[in-house]
Amino acid sequence: MNTLEKFELMEKIVRELEDLQHSQQAIIQKIGKIEVDNIELGDKRLEQDLPDMHQRVADNLDTIVGILDYFADKTQNFGNKNNVDALKEQQIIKDATG
Repeated sequence: MNTLEKFELMEKIVRELEDLQHSQQAIIQKIGKIEVDNIELGDKRLEQDLPDMHQRVADNLDTIVGILDYFADKTQNFGNKNNVDALKEQQIIKDATG
């Protein structure tokens, strides 16, 4: 795998981590809505289990955010260190000239 391919794969992982972060945020919101609805309903099982679910998802979100911050920085540093912008330009020229 060359430097540009590695950088592109790293960027893809950053995007996937961002998507995972958004998914976890959506799950937290959905659990919150169910908790609010259950205030009126009063189902004991939901009262018992939803707060634990909410906490586990929130803990997962914290982990994802930490990994995303770390890996996004690593990706940016890799790109800067290896002058990826110049490599991309070279690849465009190479692809255009065949």
